[in-house]
Amino acid sequence: MADVGLSTSPVSPSQQTVRRASWVTRLVASPRFQSWAARFPLTRRIVRREGDAMFDLVAGFCHSQILQALVKLGIPDMLRTAQLDETALARAAAVPLARMRVLLAGGVAIGVLKQGRHGDYGLTVRGAALAGVPGLAGMIAHHDVLYRDLADPVAFFRGEVETELAAFWPYVFGAGAAADPDAAATYSQLMADSQTLVAADTLALADFGQTRSFMDVGGGTGAFLAAVGQQYPALALTLFDLPAVVDAAHDRFDALRMADRLTVLSGSFRDDPLPAGHDMISLVRVLYDHDDATVLSLLGAVFKALPVGGRLLVSEPMTGGASPQKAGDAYFALYCLAMRTGKARSPAEIAALMAQAGFAQISAPRSRRPFITTVLQGVRQS
Repeated sequence: MADVGLSTSPVSPSQQTVRRASWVTRLVASPRFQSWAARFPLTRRIVRREGDAMFDLVAGFCHSQILQALVKLGIPDMLRTAQLDETALARAAAVPLARMRVLLAGGVAIGVLKQGRHGDYGLTVRGAALAGVPGLAGMIAHHDVLYRDLADPVAFFRGEVETELAAFWPYVFGAGAAADPDAAATYSQLMADSQTLVAADTLALADFGQTRSFMDVGGGTGAFLAAVGQQYPALALTLFDLPAVVDAAHDRFDALRMADRLTVLSGSFRDDPLPAGHDMISLVRVLYDHDDATVLSLLGAVFKALPVGGRLLVSEPMTGGASPQKAGDAYFALYCLAMRTGKARSPAEIAALMAQAGFAQISAPRSRRPFITTVLQGVRQS
């Protein structure tokens, strides 16, 4: 895996000088120009395309609510094996028929449903993926918490909102905050369900080389660790996470007949030293839950726990840095703001923190699906 140049470039004072908008911006913002462009044969197609895109931005919240209603009512699950008409769906979901018609038409419009020639409804390829991807429906269903946090977006971005999402994920505040079994179970199930795709993409990008002993820190019920163990049957596996979370890992590894390869260590990386003796340590969807000071402390603890030549694996959704991306910058960044403890970072920002903690040979292979995860690796050289 080749090293990549991961660096951040601060904006100089001269670059912060207020400049007049470009002539293109001023021209396109002119109502007179827009009216002309909508009529002119060479530009009206562009005007139509940009208009459609703008309306998608304006109506995006309605689209997300249609999607959430479909998921919470179980419509995709109902249509996984058979196509049903509006009457059957309305009856099964306990929704008035007239309103079900609006919902189903909305589902067709956003591309998750299709209507057959006889008036019955089925899933599109996108809708089938929605029904089949582990954890996706659960993530969509719990978004009502995030939507409430964003109900007043101005207050949200000013930091004036006491967000519900911070209470939804209490584990990020430390072991004591995760003592509630119900909260821990909710977190663990949601993370485990959504870990399948994360594990697949991470394993496709990560270099395990000659690793013999592997520890996953913050690994919950061991979903990622189990995926690693299945792909690398010679690895000794260790799970380190909060006491309220890790107990369910035993059941998972018993079911996979891998219990003899698993060591479970409970603790909080905020308060307890990380156990040594592992060639590689992973932090999968951990860093973006925490602020820079906590992340730097954790990376330092990982560096200390690794032997010379040991490697760190980081995998989580990341922002686009200088080239903002929808997944990282328009979703995960807001989600982390609502959690109030962490933030989504670019690969360059995480690489800088890794380097500050002592890691070298920091590399970032091209992510297959950045909206799922991005991977960085680093080596302890001394």
